[in-house]
Amino acid sequence: GRSATTRTGGDSRVPWASLNLGDHVGDDPAAVVRNRELLRDALELPGDPVWLQQVHGTAVVDAARAGSAVAADASWTRSPGIVCAVLTADCLPVLFCNRAGTHVAAAHAGWRGLAAGVLEAALAAMHTPAERVVAWLGPAAGPLAYEIGEEVYRAFVDRDPASVAAFAATRPGHWRVDLYALARMRLAQAGVARVH
Repeated sequence: GRSATTRTGGDSRVPWASLNLGDHVGDDPAAVVRNRELLRDALELPGDPVWLQQVHGTAVVDAARAGSAVAADASWTRSPGIVCAVLTADCLPVLFCNRAGTHVAAAHAGWRGLAAGVLEAALAAMHTPAERVVAWLGPAAGPLAYEIGEEVYRAFVDRDPASVAAFAATRPGHWRVDLYALARMRLAQAGVARVH
């Protein structure tokens, strides 16, 4: 099955049309429930995904024990049949697994979570040596479209001066940022060599 969705094929009406999976954006709750059922059925998932209440932080939960809409930005599991999921628009979804496919995690990495260490927190929760982890970077705002200001620039460059390579100046106090480059840097520093 696929690991990312598009907006098509669901029951939500404009402006959420049509496969909106987020229950926090003002859409009809019944449409969101139907859309989530459509996703589960289309991907032949073994159960409902563990949906998180994402808060741009670093909290990671055990998806096998998490309740509905727990506040966290990543989940992990070693239990077969448990589905980890994150919702993103501009933010970067990062999926992890060990090489055997028995330990998995999903992280929501907006700039705040990325800067604060959500990827490292997800890796730590997996209890798997980083050299045995494979990471997949999903669709996000690209480096030609994502302009940020001083706060975001400083959040990365003050911590790691080498991260300046992920920024391109556009006008005074503004840069375009490459979330993919920043994520690859953070994953490399954590010891993850296989990033796709």
